[in-house]
Amino acid sequence: MSIPNVRRFRLVGPAGQEATLMAVLPKGADVDQYLADASKRFDWKGWEEMQQKQFKVRVGQQKQKKAK
Repeated sequence: MSIPNVRRFRLVGPAGQEATLMAVLPKGADVDQYLADASKRFDWKGWEEMQQKQFKVRVGQQKQKKAK
């Protein structure tokens, strides 16, 4: 079951990374101001580390090429 009224926003980092932010904004809230504030406070270093851990390939699980 999902949360009603959740909106997805794309944040672009200083090095061109893209992150998705999910938020429920109250009625009458300024979306542009919220996104500007959220992009200033977003932890891009932590996000980058999380991405590297998520898609990391372990050494023991790599496919081995057979030598001919």
